[in-house]
Amino acid sequence: MIRKALSAIVFLAVPFTAAAHHGVASLGVAGLEGPGAPIETSSSATLPQGKFLGYVKLDYPRFERYTEERDDEGEFNAFWMYGVGYGVMPSLSLYLFAPFSTKKTEDNSFNTSGFADLSAMGVFGFKYDGGLRLIPPKESLDDMEDWHFTFYGGLTLPTGDANIRNQGGEIDPGMSLGFGKPSYSAGLTATKQFLSRWTWVLDASLIRFSEYEYDDGQHVRFGDEARANTALAVRLLASEKSELRLDANLEANYLKLGRDEAKGVGEEATGGSMLYAVPGFRLYMKNTSVGLGAKFPAWTDLNEGDDQQGAEGKESVRALFTFSVLL
Repeated sequence: MIRKALSAIVFLAVPFTAAAHHGVASLGVAGLEGPGAPIETSSSATLPQGKFLGYVKLDYPRFERYTEERDDEGEFNAFWMYGVGYGVMPSLSLYLFAPFSTKKTEDNSFNTSGFADLSAMGVFGFKYDGGLRLIPPKESLDDMEDWHFTFYGGLTLPTGDANIRNQGGEIDPGMSLGFGKPSYSAGLTATKQFLSRWTWVLDASLIRFSEYEYDDGQHVRFGDEARANTALAVRLLASEKSELRLDANLEANYLKLGRDEAKGVGEEATGGSMLYAVPGFRLYMKNTSVGLGAKFPAWTDLNEGDDQQGAEGKESVRALFTFSVLL
């Protein structure tokens, strides 16, 4: 029964941050008796060698309204993330993602929808067991309680349309479907299972963008994005007979946004810091997983907050949904 439980690896959400403009995905792995996996925070896991992962995530932020009139401020976004991963070896996994973004303004003056920049990512995993070691092909229940770590890095490819125009022929970089040039990301995670049912996760990452010249002559570089997340997951129930498991998660996600730059000069009403609270649940069913969560801004310190309606930190709530299957 233990061997069957250990082989019932049923979730991996990918350790990829596609930037705040395109939504965020996260990494984690869990079996019936293994560590828990949060919704937003990336956990320390790699895909089993020779296994494929199919992954879908929806990040749906709806923004606070501060004026009665319907103007060109952001109303809601919908970020879909479609991904596929492959376990090259126990310590190395590779991923490819195709984000689909929908952005809507209150007065419908500049709505955009379509596939954004493709993304590629690699994850390298290791553990501490009397010293640093590579992830082995199989681990016992005791091995799963060791500290586990990953390093990950990747880039986006400029496949999305960065020069979408509204009906008046204007380009708004914040409403575009691509960044025009590659962006680069790197991060690390740490995960510790303790007291059998509990899992503690730490995750830190950085995204850096490149300056791009749009067709109308604008020169824009989006601000760097630094994240520091932590999460606590607890296994509420598990049934070996039906291969079903339910976890509860509570996360804290810190995000620091640098100012966007136009021709090297920082732009007003951009950037700042914020802390999100993310309660959620994850249901594991054989080789599939479904996660549901809600993301609330618990604290914000935006640079010009009164002028940043429709930006990160100004959400009323972000609804989160993930689905994954391991093949």
